Amino acid sequence: MSSVEAASIQSEKARAASGRLWERLLAEAEQLHILTMFLKAIPPEFIHFEFDDLRTYAAEYHPSEHRMILNRSLSFNAAGGTLKPLTKTTHKELEVLYHELFHAYMDYLSSSGEPSAEVSGVSNGLIAFARRQQACRYGEVAITPVVQRKDETESRYLAESESWEALNETWAVFIGWAIWNQLEVQHKGGGSILQHQHQADQWMQRLEMAFQKGELRGYYVPEDPDERRVAQKRFLAKQSQLSWQEAVVLMKQVLGFPDKFISQAEKRHGLAVLSTQNSNCQMSNVQ
Repeated sequence: MSSVEAASIQSEKARAASGRLWERLLAEAEQLHILTMFLKAIPPEFIHFEFDDLRTYAAEYHPSEHRMILNRSLSFNAAGGTLKPLTKTTHKELEVLYHELFHAYMDYLSSSGEPSAEVSGVSNGLIAFARRQQACRYGEVAITPVVQRKDETESRYLAESESWEALNETWAVFIGWAIWNQLEVQHKGGGSILQHQHQADQWMQRLEMAFQKGELRGYYVPEDPDERRVAQKRFLAKQSQLSWQEAVVLMKQVLGFPDKFISQAEKRHGLAVLSTQNSNCQMSNVQ
């Protein structure tokens, strides 16, 4: 057997293993009653999964290679072979995992390959909406130069790559936040937030508080090497956090919340008014 043939066989085995991992991840996520709509749109073979000793995060996604690196702590018996059952995974680990899986989803929608028929409309609508938000909300942002001093802000005009990263990280923060809080509420209440009104109310209340505290904000890595020497990342300030318009699109088109749930969230606590500060973007007709 030639080295080329051996490499091809090894690649096929890795693809098959990633496909099995993906199918099991979806099945176990549904067993936990956590939202999976955007995950189902990603083909099983799109993401290549690996395990490694990550120092900081539970997962890292590399879009250029469609590669998801998972911390060995997420593997069965920490052996780096396959994903451990999600029931054995902490809520924080699942938050980070969903954060990174959202990056994989955006990578899939933005990739040159044609998406499947059932997601092509969502793909075009979501990416178009993202580009409009990038132009009108993330071209000029407020940042917190010193992360610990949230009230001290500065204005920044971002390059295209910086504003796209700021949007993607902000959106991913919300996706991770939504899943973590869903798990926390369901763990305490013992039922799905989509099936039990009390749990739904708790999740919506947490969403209101997150907007009030400015928790739903991302970051970008400065293009300027001189600025990177000062700060590897620039975190957005509260006034540049996620808008309610963006949250609605992500809840509906990415996470798959029912329209009734979203309408209830809009009516409660004046969230739609609360979170539209600093946003002149028009609501998209994403279908």
